[in-house]
Amino acid sequence: MISDLFCPLQIRDVRLKNRIVLSPMLTYAATDGWVNDWHFMHLGKYAAGGCGLVFMESTKVDPRGCTTPADLALWDDRYIEPMIRITEFIKAHNAVPGIQLSHSGRKARQSRPWEGRGPLPADTSLPGGGDWDLVGPSPIPHDAQHGTPRELKRDEIAGLAQAWAQAADRARRAGFEAVEIHGAHGYLIHEFLSPVANQRTDEYGGSLENRMRFAIEVAAATRKAWPEGKPLFFRISAVDGAGWEIEHSVELTRRLSAVGVDVIDCSTGGVANYTHVATSPDIGYGYQVPHAERIRAETGVMTMAVGHIIHADQADGIVRSGQADLVAIGREMLHNPNWPIDAAQKLGIEPGFAHVPDAYGYWLEKRARSRFPGRPSTWQRGIDARD
Repeated sequence: MISDLFCPLQIRDVRLKNRIVLSPMLTYAATDGWVNDWHFMHLGKYAAGGCGLVFMESTKVDPRGCTTPADLALWDDRYIEPMIRITEFIKAHNAVPGIQLSHSGRKARQSRPWEGRGPLPADTSLPGGGDWDLVGPSPIPHDAQHGTPRELKRDEIAGLAQAWAQAADRARRAGFEAVEIHGAHGYLIHEFLSPVANQRTDEYGGSLENRMRFAIEVAAATRKAWPEGKPLFFRISAVDGAGWEIEHSVELTRRLSAVGVDVIDCSTGGVANYTHVATSPDIGYGYQVPHAERIRAETGVMTMAVGHIIHADQADGIVRSGQADLVAIGREMLHNPNWPIDAAQKLGIEPGFAHVPDAYGYWLEKRARSRFPGRPSTWQRGIDARD
């Protein structure tokens, strides 16, 4: 059977073996910004489980931008080498390693979710040491419980755009093949886009044109620093419930595409509410997919859909119908790290186990043949095709 979900996708010079993406998910497991064995285990199992693209979680371009003291860092060269072990493992299992680069802005300096996700005291030390200066586009706190950020100066804004560019270059040296700029969920770039969080009166505030300026500058600087042949993703909150609407996202997508962004990752929320993660029982499967579909249809730019994508036929239908080019799966992948293997069997993909490591594929195929005597070895056909 032919499945659109398992069709390869070429983005610039990078080829994904399928359309299944591990969504970048914060695990809050770093110490002073460093990756460790947790991250190796966490990301490696999704490469072995059959994902085409495996994103490392939100990794900070500036120490002030850490959501918690346990965030990952890429604001200094010293963080590069430990990441190489992870990217090499992902590549060795025929998956593409990606990394999301971010700054949390006024939503920085918090405790981890299972510790209450509350604001930390102003005298808390940054990961790696130093004073934790809370910054944002305007001196407006996220809510009454959070600290008031210091308004960024114009020269600081330019410096932050370069911080993304420098982090992207470090990502290249660490072996990553895709970069995603996090411009959603009420974090710094989204704060500049938002008429609620951004009340500046200079060229970075006021009109839609001005509020988009920082996002476009970050994307342009990152594209310049990132190899021409490697894809650049940009995550947006397509709608946020606080003045940013889908029409604005369509316009932003056109501007981002013009400076070299290849894929728009379509999420929602994060400004009006504390969290972007939907918890209402009224929200169904794929509730954010229509945003990816509209942006793709109106701009011609590739999109990635995310949000309650659970089932194999659901994910395949999203790609087959042209609603999105990629599906990003997060919490369902936490539940089942071998989701792509399971999806391939449910969709009847042939050869059945050739897209996963031989140490898995051989035994899974053997078990399948024992249950269905006389079945030809689809695993071997896949190995022959690779050779």
